[in-house]
Amino acid sequence: MSVSSNKPSKSGRKAKGDGHLRRAEILDAAKTIFTRTGYEGTTIRKIAEEVGVSSTALYMHFRDKDEILIEICSQAMAGLFTEASDASPSAPVTAKGDAMLRARRVMDAYIRFGLDNANAYRLVFCAPKIDQALAERTYRRFQAVAADIASERGLRHADETLAARFLWSGCHGLVSLSLGEPVGGWSQAQALQPAMIDSLLQGVLAS
Repeated sequence: MSVSSNKPSKSGRKAKGDGHLRRAEILDAAKTIFTRTGYEGTTIRKIAEEVGVSSTALYMHFRDKDEILIEICSQAMAGLFTEASDASPSAPVTAKGDAMLRARRVMDAYIRFGLDNANAYRLVFCAPKIDQALAERTYRRFQAVAADIASERGLRHADETLAARFLWSGCHGLVSLSLGEPVGGWSQAQALQPAMIDSLLQGVLAS
């Protein structure tokens, strides 16, 4: 069975390759262009040139740059949830404080993801075109954390919606300010992280 070469042709264009591989190339190139020029400065033509294909070829994979951005966001979000899930113990609650421990680990994973993957985080949460489904999945993760705490602590009248927004806002705020460096950048964010998480969780217990 013959395999198409992905080397650039004499015209400077890449030969036709596997669809999944080409989509991955497009997404990698788009991340570079979005980060380098911002949303407004990014065009299909620039992405195509970065990949080494024609704009027409790129349109065979994505409708427009918004669809590309949403796909990048979805992948970045999947990585965030994977890390958060890996940080959460799978065992059921066995002692008082387990829910708080799980909450700390999920919040820690969220913040570390943002600090360690600045470009992906900006694309997910700071770009002007964000799929609402991404925000909804993130909110549901924090709502589950709040519900876990309320169940363990017997907080029957806890407002899980408010608690979820409170926790997410705190984590997002620390990451966003750190990426912009008004709080001293990455190293200072790491120093602030434990105290920030403690304060947020105490706020949930007091609400």
